[in-house]
Amino acid sequence: MSVLKPQSKVLFIGDSITDAGRDRTDPDDLGRGYPRLVAATYAEAHPGDGVRFLNRGISGNRVRDLRARWEPDCLDLAPDVVSVMIGINDTWRRYDRADATSAEDFAADYERILALTTDRLTARLVLVEPFLLPVRPGQDSWREDLDPKIAVVRRLAREYAATLVPLDTIVTAAAANRDAAELAGDGVHPTMEGHALIAGTWLEATT
Repeated sequence: MSVLKPQSKVLFIGDSITDAGRDRTDPDDLGRGYPRLVAATYAEAHPGDGVRFLNRGISGNRVRDLRARWEPDCLDLAPDVVSVMIGINDTWRRYDRADATSAEDFAADYERILALTTDRLTARLVLVEPFLLPVRPGQDSWREDLDPKIAVVRRLAREYAATLVPLDTIVTAAAANRDAAELAGDGVHPTMEGHALIAGTWLEATT
């Protein structure tokens, strides 16, 4: 069943992958990444539906940052669909700053924002898995931290009847037998080809 309905408001929220260089002085700017590609593709396929897409990604965010700004950047906007993609920075900061986020803390903050959303809004939830392509030395070891967080996202999707976008599975499969850096140059931030893959995966899961 499609989560996108005519005249609905769709909010993308997360970290730099969602942010994608958006102009934060323009509340309607979608950036240069997958939110813009989703909006353009959907509008072309469904002209006249009047679906409005919003982007509130902020580079560097972890799930604790989403929780801190959830009121103004989600609830106050009253979206009909809330798409969350968060988690890679919760892993990355363990390795570049020795500032870890446990799977338990990640789950608690993530569940809190979902509970607030279901309490205050009637929005459909879309949970997008964080992903990692180990293209840099040492990134293989990040899996021990990221995989439990992906498991949290999958569990919460079940518990909150959310649409799960299995992005880690899709991106990992797409990178097999090729140069993974063509999809994410540093293993985290997508190239335009990577953003196109995310947009296609998102639309396949939600339409």
